[in-house]
Amino acid sequence: MKSKVFFLTLIILLSTSMAAGAGHYKSFKVSSYIRAQDVARMADKHFRDSLWNIVSSQIDLDKIYIETHRDSFIVDEATLTTVIRFFRDKGLEIGGGITYTISEPQLFETYSYARPADRKAVRHIAEYTARFFDDIILDDFFFNDIKNDDEIAAKGDRSWTDYRLEQMTAAGKELVMDPAHQVNPNARIIIKYPNWYDHFQGLGFDLENEPLYFDGLWAGTETRDPAGNQHLQNYLSYNIIRYFDNIAPGKNGGGWVDSGGVNMSMDRYNEQVHLTMLTKTPEIILWNYMQLAQVAIRPGQKAAWQDGTTSWVYDEIVAPRQRDGKTIHPSTLASYASAVLRQDDRFVYKLGNPVGLVSYKPYHSAGEAFLQNYLGMIGLPMDMMPSFPEDRQQILLTQQAADDPEILEKIKAQLRRGGDVIITTGLLKEIQDALADVCELYCQDLKAIVDDFGRYGKASRAFIIPQVKYYTNDAWETVSAGRPLSGGVSGYPILLFNNYSKGRLYVLTIPDDFGNLYDYPAGALNAIRSVMSKDVGYYLEAPSKVALFPYDNGTFVVQNFNDEAVDTKVVFNEEARALINLEKEETLTPDVIQTYGRIPSSMSRCVFSIRIPAHSYRVYSIEWE
Repeated sequence: MKSKVFFLTLIILLSTSMAAGAGHYKSFKVSSYIRAQDVARMADKHFRDSLWNIVSSQIDLDKIYIETHRDSFIVDEATLTTVIRFFRDKGLEIGGGITYTISEPQLFETYSYARPADRKAVRHIAEYTARFFDDIILDDFFFNDIKNDDEIAAKGDRSWTDYRLEQMTAAGKELVMDPAHQVNPNARIIIKYPNWYDHFQGLGFDLENEPLYFDGLWAGTETRDPAGNQHLQNYLSYNIIRYFDNIAPGKNGGGWVDSGGVNMSMDRYNEQVHLTMLTKTPEIILWNYMQLAQVAIRPGQKAAWQDGTTSWVYDEIVAPRQRDGKTIHPSTLASYASAVLRQDDRFVYKLGNPVGLVSYKPYHSAGEAFLQNYLGMIGLPMDMMPSFPEDRQQILLTQQAADDPEILEKIKAQLRRGGDVIITTGLLKEIQDALADVCELYCQDLKAIVDDFGRYGKASRAFIIPQVKYYTNDAWETVSAGRPLSGGVSGYPILLFNNYSKGRLYVLTIPDDFGNLYDYPAGALNAIRSVMSKDVGYYLEAPSKVALFPYDNGTFVVQNFNDEAVDTKVVFNEEARALINLEKEETLTPDVIQTYGRIPSSMSRCVFSIRIPAHSYRVYSIEWE
C-alpha cells in the first residue's frame, strides 16, 4: 500500500511544472531558488510559513526552484513532497535544482568524474531529482576542479582544458541528461552557467557542445562589487545573456542575480536586476529564497547620491505601504528586487531585440578576458557572438579572435565587402606578422605613459598603454595621447586606421589595466564611439561609465553608473524628430541638426541632450522624420 501511495504522489508531483504561473508581470517571470539544506529545514511548518510571510508580503514570485542536492546532502522524499505541495498551494510553478558539489566551503570541491563512485553518485542524484520535477536547473558547479591522482592519470598528456572539456561534455549527457530522461521523459535539464564565461573551458564548461544537448541554459548575471576578486564590471549583467542568446538562440531561459554588492548600496544590487531584464530575458531567478527573506534593509544601503531624483528612490522603496489591506514595512532584499522589477515591467515589453557592435569570440578562446564588459561601460554597446557574421558593417576583434586559425582571411573578406574591422592591440600582438598582408603594424613590448589626449582633453591620471608603430601615410591616427601630447615631443595612437580594398581596418589601443579605459577623457571616448557606431546608427557623447543599450525597434536605454549626475548627448547619423520617454510624459526635440564631415560614419548629426542622475537610466523611443 505504501508503494502505491508513493507512486500516486509522484504522478502528481511530475505535473508540477505544468501548473499555470501566477503571471504577476507582463514582461517576464520572476522566480527564486531554495538550497537543499534550506529545503530540509522547511520540514518545520513554522519555519516555512514564516519565510513565506516575509517574502510574499514584499514581492510576487511566479516560480520556485527546489534543490535536491548540495554538498553531498540529499533532501529526503517526504520533505520534498511537503515543500513542493506547499508552494504549489501558494500558486507558484515548481522546478527542481541540483548543485553537484561535495563541499562548497572547500574551494568549491566538485565531484571527481574520473572516479566510478563519484560518477555513480552524480547519476543517482539526476535520477532522484527527475522523479519529482520536470524543470531541473544545475546550479553553477557542473564542472571539474579536482586534480587528484585519478584525474591526473585520466588526463594523460592532454592539457587540463582539453581533458576537462571532453570529460564534462560526456558526463553531462551520460550521467545527467540520459538518466534523468529515462526516469522522466518530460524532464528538461537546464545548465546554469556562472558569470566567469571567459574562463569556462579551463574547468570543463563547453559552450560549443553542451547547449546542443542540454534542454536549456541560464546565465549568471551576478556582478556584485567590481573590486572583488572576480573584477566583473557592471555591464556583464547584460552582456553575458546576450552572448548566450547568440550561442543558443531560444534556449537561454533567464538570468540569475544574488545579494552580492548590496554592501556598496541599494543601487548596486538594483543595477544587476535591471541590467538582466534589459536583455529581454524571459525569466529571472533571485538567488536565493533565504536572501530574499533574511538580507536586511539597512540605512547604510542608502548612498550619498540618493537625493530623490534617481531611478530607484531609497526612501520610497522602504516606506510602509498598503498591500491586500495590510500595512507592509519593507524589511529585506525582496523589496528592492520588487521595486526594480515592477518599474522595469512597465516598459521592457516595449523594447525590441537588443543590438550592438558585434564582437566575435570563438568558442573556448582566451585573451583580454572580459574586455567587452569594460567597453560596454564606456558606451560601446556590445553584441558578442561565437561566429563571424558576414552581414555587419563593423566587427570588433579582441585577442580572443586569434584562436581562430582563419581569422586573417575573415578579416580580409570583411574589408573586401566594404566593412570595417576594429582590432585591439591585444589581437595585433598575436597576429601582426600575418596582418602585415593588410597593414604593416608593430605592437609588442614597448610601453608609454600617457595622460593628455590633445584636443580631446586630459585624463584624470596617467596610465600605461602599449605602443603601436606604423608607416607614416600608410596608417592614420584618429585619436592620440602623450604625456603631454599638446606641446609635447611624442604621442601614441589610441585609435588609428588603414584603408584596405573597400573597407577600413581600425586598431583600438587597450591600456595595460583595462580599468584605465574609464580614465579616457570624454572627448576621446566620443570620437571612438562615433567611429564604432555604424551598425547601431547613433552613439553617446558622455564621460565613461555611461552605457547605451539599443534595440532594433527604435528604442534604447542610457544608463549612468557614475556616483554623480551626467550630461549626455545622443548623436544620430540621420535626422530624428523626437525622443519619447517610455516611463513618463516627456518628449525631447533635437538641440541641433547639422552637417559634420569629420565623423567617418556619417555626414550629419542630430543631437539630443539628456541629463541622467547618478546610478539611473532613461528609456526612449525614437520618432523618425
